[in-house]
Amino acid sequence: MALTRIAEPDGVFPSDGYHHVVLGTGRVIALAGQMPFAADGTFVGAGDPAAQARQVFENLRGCLAAAGAGFADVIRLNYYLTDIAHVPAVLAVRDEFIDPARLPASTVVQVVALYRPDLLMEVDALAIVPA
Repeated sequence: MALTRIAEPDGVFPSDGYHHVVLGTGRVIALAGQMPFAADGTFVGAGDPAAQARQVFENLRGCLAAAGAGFADVIRLNYYLTDIAHVPAVLAVRDEFIDPARLPASTVVQVVALYRPDLLMEVDALAIVPA
């Protein structure tokens, strides 16, 4: 299944870090917000946004795989960060997992707090795979 990515819709300022529109047909997969916890429940990356992001993306990879999908199938990522200054570290890690030429639509929001005070981020996703 091919996804269509539109980086520069008419009348919309182009982005350098995501595509404005991603569309396709098939089965939609919704992933809950992932946090930096290893499979055994241990917290990963205290105070380190890159380490937390790496664990979050590993968790996203596992959730996608459970649904028969991969990062190439992701159409949307939502980032919830406790400090917007972490964006460069998070996006650098994202680029280790997702082809920068095939980026999903994205939203980044700074939040006051997350589930626990040591959490710097949570990321959820939508993907589409063939029906």
